[in-house]
Amino acid sequence: MILSRRGMLSAALSGAALAISGQAKAQSFAFKPNQRYPDPAVEILDPSFAKYRLYSSTVEQVASGMRWAEGPVYFPEERCVLVSDIPNNRIMKYSEDDGSFTVVRSPSNYANGNTRDRQGRLVSCEHSVTRRITRTEKNGTVTVLADSFEGKRLNAPNDIVVKSDDTIWFTDPLFGINGNWEGFKAKSEQASTNVFRIGTDGKLTAVITDLVNPNGLAFSPDEKKLYVVEWKGTPNRSIWSYDVNADGTVGNKTKLIDAADQGSLDGFRVDRDGNLWCGWGSNGALASEPVDVNGRKVFPLKGKSEDLDGVMVFNPQGKPIGFIRLPERCANLTFGGPKNNRLYMAASHSLYALYVETEGAV
Repeated sequence: MILSRRGMLSAALSGAALAISGQAKAQSFAFKPNQRYPDPAVEILDPSFAKYRLYSSTVEQVASGMRWAEGPVYFPEERCVLVSDIPNNRIMKYSEDDGSFTVVRSPSNYANGNTRDRQGRLVSCEHSVTRRITRTEKNGTVTVLADSFEGKRLNAPNDIVVKSDDTIWFTDPLFGINGNWEGFKAKSEQASTNVFRIGTDGKLTAVITDLVNPNGLAFSPDEKKLYVVEWKGTPNRSIWSYDVNADGTVGNKTKLIDAADQGSLDGFRVDRDGNLWCGWGSNGALASEPVDVNGRKVFPLKGKSEDLDGVMVFNPQGKPIGFIRLPERCANLTFGGPKNNRLYMAASHSLYALYVETEGAV
């Protein structure tokens, strides 16, 4: 069989695991886009965000039918987005060419974060069971890049990025082994929850060891800064900024963003101007006092999910400048499209998209 360049990704994925053909079958949600321009779902919190909003672009739901969407990554050769559906233990593929949404890897070992390396290969965080970092080669074989540190198994690799020098950086919190929803409950073998770096020689190094459940991560456009979400930040979820040194170490830890007490930072991406586009939603915190609901005392959330779900955009100084309102909580996102100016947002059951007047940082 002769494969075209654009067919290599699908062949590699199906060769690396038992791919399931056909449409995704899970809970789906209908979505009605806004009819008028500009889309009121795109909110300007600071005048500086206005230049990034395309007046005649609207939020679209391009796919639905997942239980918890995560880790989107765009492949320009095939004009497709891969996105993890963690509880369903599979990786989905949305095609820009025909709008299809299909399963391309199942089981996926509860894959969470995904990225594309500089050679166009899929690199994934297998969140549970195997608890490892893998790379899918162009011929379909799977290479294990890391599965242990100092002789002990990794926790639950979560999110991942590749630097321009081909080093791979990933976070290793506990989520995939904390329970049986995103994998299988298991005991942690690591003394801490770390941010790791895989060198071009394959050596695994713990570059950050003092964050409680590090989550999303990304580099600034010049790669002089590394940003990391701390899921159990004090007092709120936070994004920390680190200077990246020439030898691959980091230093000068500074808190860049402190989420509101009801806000939830998760995965994020950085655009060419250094703005941080962050998955956002309720963190599940409860109000201190109950309210009466049909004669019962119920503890509501501190903040309403419908007011929080979406993407919060911060400038390089950590100031919120824009918000994209979604009907579902957004966990992660990526820039894609032929011009790298289409924002794909993995939000709970669905994948949403919005054209913006910027591109993702390379």
